[in-house]
Amino acid sequence: MMTRYILPVLIAAAYVLVPLLLGNNNYVIGLIVSALTIAGVALAWAMLGNLGGLVSFGHAAFFGVGAYTSALLASSAGWNVFAGLLAGGVMAALFSLLTLPALRLRGPYFALAILAFSEILRILATELSWLTNGAAGILSIPRLPAIGGFDFGSKIGGYYVVLTLVLMTVLAYALIRRSPEGLALRAMHESEDATRVVGVNATLLKAMMLVVSAFFTGLMGAFNAHYINFLEPDYAFAGSWTTLAIVAAIFGGYRTLWGPVAGALIVYLADQLVFKAYMPAGHQLILGAALAAIVIFSPRGLLPWLGRIFAKEDRNAEA
Repeated sequence: MMTRYILPVLIAAAYVLVPLLLGNNNYVIGLIVSALTIAGVALAWAMLGNLGGLVSFGHAAFFGVGAYTSALLASSAGWNVFAGLLAGGVMAALFSLLTLPALRLRGPYFALAILAFSEILRILATELSWLTNGAAGILSIPRLPAIGGFDFGSKIGGYYVVLTLVLMTVLAYALIRRSPEGLALRAMHESEDATRVVGVNATLLKAMMLVVSAFFTGLMGAFNAHYINFLEPDYAFAGSWTTLAIVAAIFGGYRTLWGPVAGALIVYLADQLVFKAYMPAGHQLILGAALAAIVIFSPRGLLPWLGRIFAKEDRNAEA
């Protein structure tokens, strides 16, 4: 029974206790914002993998497109920053349509095709200097604005925005999973040919999940651009935006709603606050070992393992 109350308490604590306890520590708040940004991308990646059945190595493409779209609209066209965030997500979703021919590929071939797409966009962002300022990057990107006397451009303001974006992504993920389309997508994992026989358009559903996943990834990229106020191609389209998201999703449990979020927070914060302090030069080795341990001893991820422990405790309490 206790597991029913954990989630609301954690969400309330995230909105109230974290700013209250850490509001004056800009360094830690900045790390949490970075972790939540990765969590948003991890959720979008898991959404595509868990429901769409597609593994992507190139989600950095959608992250970069969202970042550049919002940054350029706010810097050059004078758009409101929050409108730019939405436009970044929409543009990333539109760009994902260019990858639809890759849906004919299976397994690693699709993953590599999306990776190639990401690299192409990075090169284009570097070469199209008249639009993106090339390798010099875009400086002084407008910060998130102040609304009602509260400055969303501050560290705490950015924290509230990214936390809300992550929760919106979780909600969208949950709604899609429970929808008829979500049921059909999960049925495809058992047998795609069988679902085609009963009239399910597997390709259309996969395309839908790719577009939705790209939208939320672009949204996180747009937020990040306004949060750090600087953008250049090697950063916006860095492969780490994909690899960190994959590690976070697998570590936390990519088949669960909250696994990617928990994975991102644990993996990134533990790496930056603990492992890096004890091993500055090779701290990522510890992270790799932790991921390997999770994969070996709990292939479904950390949250399913904890869920089994709590369920056991609940049964013992009821007995």
